[in-house]
Amino acid sequence: MLSHARVWAAIDALADRYSLSASGLAKRAGLDSTAFNKSKRRSADGRPRWPSTESLAKIMEATGATLEEFIALVAEERPRAGGALPAQRSTVPLLGFAQAGAGGFFDDAGFPAGQGWEMVEIPAGARDGSYALSVQGDSMLPLYRDGDVLIVEPGATVRRGDRVVVKTIGGEVMAKVLTRQTTRFVELQSLNPEHPVRSVPMQEVEWIARIVWASQ
Repeated sequence: MLSHARVWAAIDALADRYSLSASGLAKRAGLDSTAFNKSKRRSADGRPRWPSTESLAKIMEATGATLEEFIALVAEERPRAGGALPAQRSTVPLLGFAQAGAGGFFDDAGFPAGQGWEMVEIPAGARDGSYALSVQGDSMLPLYRDGDVLIVEPGATVRRGDRVVVKTIGGEVMAKVLTRQTTRFVELQSLNPEHPVRSVPMQEVEWIARIVWASQ
């Protein structure tokens, strides 16, 4: 049954899956940090206040959760003690950025292939073909730190402003923000402000895949 209490419980459960508070989930989705506070769930006269469809869309995009997964959280009838819903976990292939630059780990479309992959468990449903990359070093500071795990979805549509992983035919693998893409080149903004914007000719790009989740 779709109810005010169940929708808000599902939002809390989604935050819990990523070890976030409700305000942390709101911030990750680009919303005001107080958007999901318990005080915001009812109006001043006590009437139920529902989250907007735009807010729901943003938290699903920020976490990589599908609409079906969120509906399943809403429909869950027996939450565990404290009101949070049980977390679901998935296992995906894991590779370090340094290894990812070597040949044999991906097919031509950027999907995981070959041998040498480890497996890692993540607290969210992963779509087929998704994989994990482990950040190594400090080149991606301040956004990603050494040891952070990025979940990459090679089949996802990439748009301007998305965080992406790009592999060049020369074997370079980098995490950037896509700022522009044409038939001739892609423009990539570094996550580290000390590094300049890069323009990479399309003939040098082997594949681009969207980052859908990070273990921050």
